[in-house]
Amino acid sequence: MFGLLRPCAHGAQKYGIDAAEWQAHLCGLCLGLRDGHGQLARATTNKDALVLSMLTEAQSGSAARTTAAPCPLRGMRRASVVTADSPGVQLATTASLLLASAKIRDHVDDGDVSAIARGPLAKAATRWNREARAGAARIGLDVEPLVAALAAQVRLEREAKELVAVGGSGAGSMPESLAASPHWRSAMAPSADPLDRLTAPTQLCASAFFAHTAVLADRSDNIDALREAGWQFGRIAHLADAVADYDDDAAHDRFNPLAATGTTVPEAYELLRQSNSSLRAAVAAAELSRVPTVRWMLLDPLTAVLRRLGGGLGALAAHTCAVSPDAEVRAHARGRSGHRPPTRRPGIGESLTLVLGGYCTGYACCADHTQPCTGERKDAWIKNCDCSDCGECDCGCCDCGDCNCCDCGCDC
Repeated sequence: MFGLLRPCAHGAQKYGIDAAEWQAHLCGLCLGLRDGHGQLARATTNKDALVLSMLTEAQSGSAARTTAAPCPLRGMRRASVVTADSPGVQLATTASLLLASAKIRDHVDDGDVSAIARGPLAKAATRWNREARAGAARIGLDVEPLVAALAAQVRLEREAKELVAVGGSGAGSMPESLAASPHWRSAMAPSADPLDRLTAPTQLCASAFFAHTAVLADRSDNIDALREAGWQFGRIAHLADAVADYDDDAAHDRFNPLAATGTTVPEAYELLRQSNSSLRAAVAAAELSRVPTVRWMLLDPLTAVLRRLGGGLGALAAHTCAVSPDAEVRAHARGRSGHRPPTRRPGIGESLTLVLGGYCTGYACCADHTQPCTGERKDAWIKNCDCSDCGECDCGCCDCGDCNCCDCGCDC
């Protein structure tokens, strides 16, 4: 399971939301992947894609629900879940399949998987890419610019590794679908910052997905604002991953966009703060910043991401009160990235067992599990909570207060 956002169950109470709402979207996506694409497709479940389902609902004002059958992961209890055929879930399904196929293909091409697994993984990636295209066609999403952007990511990283001017020679041959994007043209301009070029593919994909929620909700007036929000979200996702993996990538001689462009971690953190502020402004322009589910599932978790990364840097995420002393001690104990200490990497047989038993069944959603690629122990996604480090500030920018100062221009 992939993704950055982790809504806090305790924070739901502040907004008068049932904490099971996140699980309703999660189960809806999981069932949509299973019913439409088979059990293995559940391994592509992307937590961040749940925001697409939520944004579609928030704009349309409708919330289609169905009662799911008993599931072992819910203690054999029934649950109210988002219907698998709802437009938001179909968009989330398409996003999960497309991004997972690109990620797997990248690992296969880089030789990060054993020879015996390359064939099956490449086949799965090809199938998911094909099904993502078909799903996009059903909901009217032009997926070709996204596919082209994901393909460009490989070239951009290769050029960065070779210390070539990133994107400088490829601008003239870029596909027409990418050349039509003002954001993309700006990122690929000769004078553009090299880091902006490396994050552009992720940003383009996120902006297209966010904008399409307005299309599905029949809110054409929100398309531009949500496209901007998605562009900023993509930058946050890419940079947050780069900051979190900085030490580990350096230790294993893996590509990291910060190291490749000479960007320091504090500089990246400042870019994260800027994007978070711009995203909030775009969401406000779409008149969604006061919608409880948007605040709980998108805005608050993004602030929590900055808080976690800021705590790891020994810096403050938003206010001087944003990180409690205990949180700082934990952050320094974990190291800059906040990851648990590295563990033994599983072998191919063990990895496949973990994938099939943990991810394809959805077990990882509701129970602690072992990450099949690294061997790292992970908490169950459903119980992940980012409210423990918000201290006693009552600043309203996290889940610890209700003064709503996030709209006061403090860039939090």
